[in-house]
Amino acid sequence: MTYSIGEVEELTGIKQNILRYWETVIPGFAPRKDLGGRRVYTERDFEIVLRLKHLIYERKFTIEGARKEILHESQAYENNAEAMNAIRELRTELTQLYFEIKKGRK
Repeated sequence: MTYSIGEVEELTGIKQNILRYWETVIPGFAPRKDLGGRRVYTERDFEIVLRLKHLIYERKFTIEGARKEILHESQAYENNAEAMNAIRELRTELTQLYFEIKKGRK
């Protein structure tokens, strides 16, 4: 599943200008762009946004500290890829359910 920048903002509460800023300072976080130039966030990009939100807003990391933590975690991620893939699949299913429920309410 992929997400637009607006959907990521809606799901996470992180403003679009902050998401675009994070792209410039977090290595490996660069949502691709479609033919129209719109950002397309993958599940991995979405996970990074959620993790950055947690580190910066809840744990009070600086952006530099969060960047270092993300780099460290990406190395650990490779060591636990199977469990992380299972979590990613569950998150995708839950997100799809969220949008289906939201569509049904309109």
